[in-house]
Amino acid sequence: MQIGIIIFLVILIAILAAYNLSISKKIKTFSNINEKISNLNVLQDFIDTIGKDMPVNNKIEVINDIIIQKFNIKYSTIVVFNGAEYVLKTSNVDEKHWETLRNLHTEEIFKDSIMTATPKHITVDKPEEKLPYQKFELGRAKSAIFFPLYIDNIYIGYWIIESNEPHAFDHFDTNILGIVKENIVAVLKTVSYQNTIENIYRVDKTTGLNSAEYLYGKAKTIIDKYPQSTICMFTITNIEDINKKFNRNIGTDVIVKMTNLIKTSISAEYIFVRYMGPKFAIVFSGVDEEGVMNFVTSIKKEIEKIRLSKKSKTKKEVEYTFPRTNFAIANYYKGTGLEEVTKKLEEYLDNANINESNINCI
Repeated sequence: MQIGIIIFLVILIAILAAYNLSISKKIKTFSNINEKISNLNVLQDFIDTIGKDMPVNNKIEVINDIIIQKFNIKYSTIVVFNGAEYVLKTSNVDEKHWETLRNLHTEEIFKDSIMTATPKHITVDKPEEKLPYQKFELGRAKSAIFFPLYIDNIYIGYWIIESNEPHAFDHFDTNILGIVKENIVAVLKTVSYQNTIENIYRVDKTTGLNSAEYLYGKAKTIIDKYPQSTICMFTITNIEDINKKFNRNIGTDVIVKMTNLIKTSISAEYIFVRYMGPKFAIVFSGVDEEGVMNFVTSIKKEIEKIRLSKKSKTKKEVEYTFPRTNFAIANYYKGTGLEEVTKKLEEYLDNANINESNINCI
């Protein structure tokens, strides 16, 4: 009888153990699925950040914040080599440690990692120990993973994550961190193009206005604060005649006086650029065409009241000249191609009759 009870209990325990093992496997599978979903969400956050209208440096900072929050990482720092020097792009470490962090490429312990493009995991075993690269921040970090960053097999910097606990990264999923690293590289690659666009513009020496490229970089952040704006492009149609019949200095004076007149007449929220040669553009941020028409009608009249003179060499009398303008206006909607609108306006003005002097809504 007792033997039968013992056998029954053994079988019952075996069944329960098998059941618990099955449940454990299901929980682990569910956890893995949840982890994968969570990681996909992180990658989606990265993609969303890349697509946002914000300055380059802000995007990198947002990406770093996502890494810190989603993976519960104590410290995260991204350093990029810009061709001349190493620049700390973003970090949540106290600023007093930045000099050390932006010079990690000089540390012997990381040189092999950079050469072989492989991560380097380091940690301490005892509380009184410090990581090899640390100078005076003894208690700040006790473990770290160093990731060299490459774009098209070209080394461009590194990403380092740190913890204030020893062996904190021993069981981290290195595959996931590798994917995060590749997304950091993708962000840096994307924002490098944006950085070029944001900084390619120049300032016109004659007028002090930004060039057309300014519209598609830094100005776009201002313009896209609003769902709709109006773009006005105009040209001084008789500038070549003024240069020929008078001289280039008079032509330059016409442009400068016209520019100063507009500068003092528009809001700081509006963008005024020298588009190309005698063509200029004003973006009325957040204003529709109807709201712009009265202003443009008024400013066109004021521009054409400008008078410059010179003495005639033959008739001994004063000759006067004034600018004649042709305007084209179009709507711009946030999320559409700003460059497509300006191209359409430019083509209209280039193809218009030389004697046309209107305000055209296209």
